[in-house]
Amino acid sequence: MGIGEAIREAIAEEMQRDPNVFLIGEDIGIPGGFGGAFGVYLGLPEKFGHERIIDTPISEKAIIGTAVGAALMGMRPIPDLQYSDFIFECMDEVVNQAAKIRYMSGGKLKVPLVLRCPVGTANRGAQHGQSPESYFIHVPGIKVVCPSDAYVAKGIIKSAIRDDDPVIVFEHKLLYGSKGRESAGGMDLTAEVPEEEYLFPIGKALKKRNGTSMTIISTHLTLYRCLAAAEELVAEGIDCEVIDPVSLLPLDTDTIYESVKKTKKALIAHEDTFTGGWGAEVAALISQKCFYDLKAPVQRIAAYDVPLPVTPVLEQSVVPSVERIKDKMLQLHKMGKP
Repeated sequence: MGIGEAIREAIAEEMQRDPNVFLIGEDIGIPGGFGGAFGVYLGLPEKFGHERIIDTPISEKAIIGTAVGAALMGMRPIPDLQYSDFIFECMDEVVNQAAKIRYMSGGKLKVPLVLRCPVGTANRGAQHGQSPESYFIHVPGIKVVCPSDAYVAKGIIKSAIRDDDPVIVFEHKLLYGSKGRESAGGMDLTAEVPEEEYLFPIGKALKKRNGTSMTIISTHLTLYRCLAAAEELVAEGIDCEVIDPVSLLPLDTDTIYESVKKTKKALIAHEDTFTGGWGAEVAALISQKCFYDLKAPVQRIAAYDVPLPVTPVLEQSVVPSVERIKDKMLQLHKMGKP
């Protein structure tokens, strides 16, 4: 299944298990509606009713403020932001309230909420296509996860709902369903999801491909482009190991360091902008902890530092493509000490 269906299953199972779990957001429970901006909530209002699927006015401050208050009172809200870009409308609620209340209360209060934020380019322009994950790895008290396949998405959403800290889940729009396959050049973006219950731990990375030539670290749609580029390079004798960090905060550095110490080279790829992107932090960590193992400087590839265009051909020229990633891999392969 795709990520959208997997998230729907996870939420339904957790709402069935725990009556304190509820959804709140814009257009998520309207009769005859789309089930939210990307159809993730289809069928849930009919199953759980509108006391637990709450439609709101267009006010992100109200949505997150209500969710924080409900979480403090023992509920487990799942606030929905139709686009991650809108999180900037409620930064105080997220950064100064949800993230800090547990610490400021000496652990007496907790804010167990799961904030769902769709990210990534999808021909929606500069205010609806950003990938702002990097803003929030700077905020102690928040957990930041980026599921890239349905198996991980279902398991980590369930873990996030049961977590006593606020978790922001960034999900790429083009990975929700069939549109992802079309927009990703025919790559299969589905994954097997077990029928039995399972959890995927927050803070655990996944090795998506074994290799010895270099380590590639990536998330979301860019991860699939990295995998496609890696497959194309096999014929040239370049064997890339590909790591999906899944959680950006906390980050599974052990898995990353182990891979880099084996391959001796590292490339980080993401759709967020280059300057100040999360890849810069990962690059700094690798350079600090694996310095004597590296045979070449750590490399990064990301979106150019420009507002996102809405025109498809311009938009795709800004974010890393399979060809750009492949070229960067080839450059890294030629670099370094003998």
